[in-house]
Amino acid sequence: MELQVIVLSETTQTQKSIPFVSLPYIWHVFSFPVISRQPCVFPFTYGDVVYYSCISIHSDFDWCSLDQIFRGRWRYCTADDPPQCLFPFIFRDKLIFECTKEGYILDRSWCSLTFNYNKDRKWKQCSPLK
Repeated sequence: MELQVIVLSETTQTQKSIPFVSLPYIWHVFSFPVISRQPCVFPFTYGDVVYYSCISIHSDFDWCSLDQIFRGRWRYCTADDPPQCLFPFIFRDKLIFECTKEGYILDRSWCSLTFNYNKDRKWKQCSPLK
């Protein structure tokens, strides 16, 4: 049994018959796309909404924009892409320089994702070790 494979390049188009068992050649021809290593941009605007972390809108998996205003450039998120705390930030009448437990009823530490938590109310929980 043989498999017909069409190999395309910018300059030529060739057709080859290869044995079906020649899987290494098939995997070489049909490689998977490379995942972008460009950093996610936070916050980013998608539609008319500003996002401070990865989203799963129109997708089964979390993704992020590679531009501050989404222009079609994106990538799937990884464990390295959670939103980053922004220090210092304003909370109530204070300037906070590290994760804080103040104002969190579960006695856990948190931080703001924007400079002014009072205005934006964007936050995330900090590591349990902090």
